[in-house]
Amino acid sequence: MKEKIARGQPAFGASIMFPSPQIVEMIGHAGFDWVLLDCEHGSIGPADIELMTMAADAVGITAIARPKSNSSSDIQAVMDRGVKGVQVPHIRSKAEAERAVASVKFGPEGARGLAAGTRPDRWGLGGKMADFVESANAQSLVCLQIEDAEALPHVDDILTVPGVDVFFIGPSDLSQSMGHPGNPKAPPVAAAIDETLAKIRTAGKAPGMPATTDALDAVREAGCLYIYTHLPKLLGAGTKDYLAKAHG
Repeated sequence: MKEKIARGQPAFGASIMFPSPQIVEMIGHAGFDWVLLDCEHGSIGPADIELMTMAADAVGITAIARPKSNSSSDIQAVMDRGVKGVQVPHIRSKAEAERAVASVKFGPEGARGLAAGTRPDRWGLGGKMADFVESANAQSLVCLQIEDAEALPHVDDILTVPGVDVFFIGPSDLSQSMGHPGNPKAPPVAAAIDETLAKIRTAGKAPGMPATTDALDAVREAGCLYIYTHLPKLLGAGTKDYLAKAHG
């Protein structure tokens, strides 16, 4: 997934908010590139992440977790369960962005705690720890969410932080923080989204946004490479089509 984005190709995912390795398998077999395990808004706990990541590994897709917060402890907790990266919510400043990257990367690139015998290190049975550190730092994906009005004046500074693969715009929280909850198409919010996307592209970084089927073309045209939809949206679309035909 990380290599695909680095090549300028979009990677498509689906977000899950409740524990289910089986759903992760289905998402992989359906053809998605990656899955987002949402611990911020969902009911997924640490043990669930581990099992769901095992399912992602088995079916050949990338598991990304959204931690409960942007704190170092919450970021490290999901990384230690074996996800390949994080989508960190509510980054409002350069300092918060730097802290997030440091929480994902081991030294000397960061300050993530290094422990023997974790799942990412194959329970300590995979070889030399130094080799694990090197590969983990190279392969881990860092996505930072810009979703607060407070962050908008600091976007240029946030974009200078090294080690970030994707800068993601969260339209729902951004609309709420700008006084238009649930309406990202409100003119001030839409303008802020367009301006931030332009800054991300100009900086040579990869933008990300969520997208329903109806919004997918517009999100791709905006240059987004990290794109996902929500599982309820997928289920809702299929259910709507089925019941419309069943009752038609």
